[in-house]
Amino acid sequence: MENNLIIRTMTKDDIDDVYKVEEDCFADPWSKEAIKQELKNNLARYIVAEIDGKVVGYVGVWFVLDEGHITNVAVHSDYRGKKIGDKLIKELVELCKENNMSAITLEVRVSNIVAQNLYKKYGFKIGGIRKEYYSDNKEDAMIMWSQLKEV
Repeated sequence: MENNLIIRTMTKDDIDDVYKVEEDCFADPWSKEAIKQELKNNLARYIVAEIDGKVVGYVGVWFVLDEGHITNVAVHSDYRGKKIGDKLIKELVELCKENNMSAITLEVRVSNIVAQNLYKKYGFKIGGIRKEYYSDNKEDAMIMWSQLKEV
């Protein structure tokens, strides 16, 4: 499996597969049109994980001034537990460093311990809570930050 994994920049040809990942991962998935618009967004950068020509995961970030704001991290349920999310986050952190971001931030469900542990592996620390952040069930979001440069 690992030999077939490719991490690369998302293209418009990936929209259908990314949408399938969205549907699998989120109660309120982005539409295909929203994904398409993100690819046109000058602030946004998206990376996909591909196995045998099929996108099985992706991650996105907005570059806002000197901070990377992670928009989505998703790996299709059929491919979890194979370190794909780990490789996506590693690549995203490198992308942020290459683009001189001083920090990266994200929101994660307070119940998503697996994701929180992955982010901690890459230096993210808890920065606060957003009450009732998620519209599907009003779950709180944990805000996490990773400092890439000394301030």
